[in-house]
Amino acid sequence: MSRIGKIPVACGENVDVLIDGSIVTVKGPKGELKQTFASCVHIRYENHQIFVDPKRDDRFSLAMHGTVRALLANMVKGVQCPFGKDLEIQGVGFKASVNGKILDLSLGYSHPIRYPIPEGITVQVKDSTKIHVEGADACKVGQVTADIKRYYPVEPYKGKGVRIIGEYVRRKEGKKKA
Repeated sequence: MSRIGKIPVACGENVDVLIDGSIVTVKGPKGELKQTFASCVHIRYENHQIFVDPKRDDRFSLAMHGTVRALLANMVKGVQCPFGKDLEIQGVGFKASVNGKILDLSLGYSHPIRYPIPEGITVQVKDSTKIHVEGADACKVGQVTADIKRYYPVEPYKGKGVRIIGEYVRRKEGKKKA
């Protein structure tokens, strides 16, 4: 059995949990999340705590035991305090701006890149080079951040491109004259 899966998920007073079979809905002050889980685990809510138990002793049920508990903990944490990631754009003439639900990126291509911001995610741009992505769903925040970074990943020679703040970028030495 999973050591993580055995620990109950503590929910605050301001979090409402609704369990309908394998569909779990978590409502809080910062949003509402709904997710369907595998039917190999039993999820129950008692005294402001969520408990996860495997239904069988097969390998898949035991593996999903800890995974489901971790996903539920992220859902509860996300509706109380949203997840966020910061990106930084480096390069001459590279910039970003938000127009409604569209993120406009100028990354040195012949055309601007228009990224539609998904529902439940907020994007803020500071100084036209710093992007802050925030939302209740940790998976969606990470996916939006990865999508934006994929438009122009950091190149190793000059270091220009879109980077996640805090990530290490390996730099290479340029050509040497003989």
